[in-house]
Amino acid sequence: MKLADLRPPAGANKKKTRKGRGIAAGKGKTAGRGTKGQNSRAGGSKGPYFEGGQLPLVRRLPHVRGFNNIYRIPFEIVNLDTLETKFDANTQVTPDVLQARGLIKDAKRVKVLGRGELNKSLQVSAHAFSDSAKEKIAAAGGSVKELAWERPPRKLR
Repeated sequence: MKLADLRPPAGANKKKTRKGRGIAAGKGKTAGRGTKGQNSRAGGSKGPYFEGGQLPLVRRLPHVRGFNNIYRIPFEIVNLDTLETKFDANTQVTPDVLQARGLIKDAKRVKVLGRGELNKSLQVSAHAFSDSAKEKIAAAGGSVKELAWERPPRKLR
């Protein structure tokens, strides 16, 4: 067998239908679009949003689309159960250390929450703490240090 003899199996390659090329082609004249009307014309298809001119569902139910709070300040969240498993006792835990270990993406604003238990003494530094997290860290013999953080500039519309 030679490379020149290689062919795809029968029926593997199908020729593209050439529409609007005369009666003999089988898809001539109206090219399979039927006669007249919006869908027979170029660019005549309607989008998924269109409901025949009636007010679309998306506009009838504005409350379903949700709400974006323009004053929200995003924090990277870390829970105590994560600190318990990822750090040894008497370790200094800072936002940079958390980022280096892949626990957070951005060390700009970090908040520690109190989910889970903490049985190790850790020195935790973060930009914000929940009350339960502060209590649990102190109860385990650790210390809490709140770092200063900048409020992002407010976007005026």
